[in-house]
Amino acid sequence: MSLKRPELRLKASAPVFAALGDETRLRLVIYLSAAGPSSTATLTANVDVTRQAVAKHLRVMKEAGLVSSVYQGRDSVWQIEPSQLAEAQRCIELITSRWDQAIERLRVMVEEK
Repeated sequence: MSLKRPELRLKASAPVFAALGDETRLRLVIYLSAAGPSSTATLTANVDVTRQAVAKHLRVMKEAGLVSSVYQGRDSVWQIEPSQLAEAQRCIELITSRWDQAIERLRVMVEEK
């Protein structure tokens, strides 16, 4: 098994996992997934950090491709970009599949002895 195989598309997926590794950003993703497009003001009201902190988290998430925004008046409305979450899900499914295969190989080996 090679770690250089392109099937994981690590370059595209790593920023997503890095962005999701922060509790506040994860909360924002969960909120946006449930509530749909929301303004920065609405997102700030639903987490325990300042508007400036929310804006910083949203920039990180935007750079990772997790969210996009459009201006409505003086505020930005943010929404989830499902393609990046789908790519992260594919990575997790591949890891899970490989883990299941490894467990099966171990089971076979133990039963043969």
